Amino acid sequence: MPIDWFPLWLSLRVALIATAGAAAVGIPAAYWLANREFKGKDIVDAAVTLPLVLPPTVVGYYLLVVLGRESWFGRAYESVFGEPLVFTWQAAVVAAVLHSAPLLVKSTRAALESVDHAYERAARTLGAPEWKVFLRVTLPLARRPVMAAAALAFARSLGDFGVTIMVAGNIPGRTQTVAVAIYDAVEGGNGDTARWLVIVVSAVSLALLTLANRLTPRRIPR
Repeated sequence: MPIDWFPLWLSLRVALIATAGAAAVGIPAAYWLANREFKGKDIVDAAVTLPLVLPPTVVGYYLLVVLGRESWFGRAYESVFGEPLVFTWQAAVVAAVLHSAPLLVKSTRAALESVDHAYERAARTLGAPEWKVFLRVTLPLARRPVMAAAALAFARSLGDFGVTIMVAGNIPGRTQTVAVAIYDAVEGGNGDTARWLVIVVSAVSLALLTLANRLTPRRIPR
């Protein structure tokens, strides 16, 4: 029986878009948390981290409430695009962003906090606005660990199951990602498909983790 590789290609596309979205939102959020002191900061930080510790079904339920056809967002989306957001591959992207962004924010924040702030102070002294300090000084200094965080976010997006199946479902050829396809293959007794998909996903994840390790600065013991 030939193996359907659609779930793998869909998962790679979803993970790529989700990582870009998580980076667009997560890097500024990490910079804000790393460089600003304000009342309730601990609560905001906890709320950002919350999707990492909640059961995926709980996160998926929240998304269904927010994105469903009965919500204002769901109705607005459907009026613009002519179809509901839930149970589409775009919903899988949203699920992957929510699932991977907290990891990216936590890792990026740690990287930004480790930057030598003397360079940032020097830039501000020379009159650079805050956005230019971030883009020209802070981000280049932390680029390797930030890229490592993005690689980890990609790997996490690639392997999401619980949140994705709640909001995108399991529609072969449309919304079935690789994690869902593996579950479906095991349930259906299709061992060959399950094994091949598991091997490929494991290889891709191992490559991403190796890349993240190479990008992370190493301290040489003295």
